[in-house]
Amino acid sequence: MDTTPLRHAHHALLEAAATVAGAGTADRPPSDGEWDAGQILAHVSLIDAATVAAVVSAASGAVTTYDNRVAQDAWTLGRVGALAGGEAGLRERVRLQGEALCALVAPLSEAELDTPVPTLLLSHGQVLVDRPMPLRDIVTGLAEAELPGHTKQLLALLP
Repeated sequence: MDTTPLRHAHHALLEAAATVAGAGTADRPPSDGEWDAGQILAHVSLIDAATVAAVVSAASGAVTTYDNRVAQDAWTLGRVGALAGGEAGLRERVRLQGEALCALVAPLSEAELDTPVPTLLLSHGQVLVDRPMPLRDIVTGLAEAELPGHTKQLLALLP
């Protein structure tokens, strides 16, 4: 699988996060119901980790699922941020997870990429997906929608 879009999406997100940090607005309170930069990065870290787990499971022939609920839990986001050492640590974690994900996805066969993965995706408490999805669609969705959406969310924190 060509991982160029996934690499570019991670790079753009990390550039946006660095821009927000450089502007001193990383801790700026977001609009009601939105996340600050640390929460966004913690969410992306959890999504990357879940995607890595799904990819590794598919490559090993194990049964897997993909569920983003834990990546939206406020306590979990705070805990991940604290364990990573704050926003700078989260940026490094997301960078490394993006590299790992690209390295793991690149050699997968078409059959592995077509592996159906029971998927539950929520956003703001609303179900977006509740059905099996091919692993390739999960990875493509990360590159084409999830990461670009969070890149825009980060840039919206700028004054």
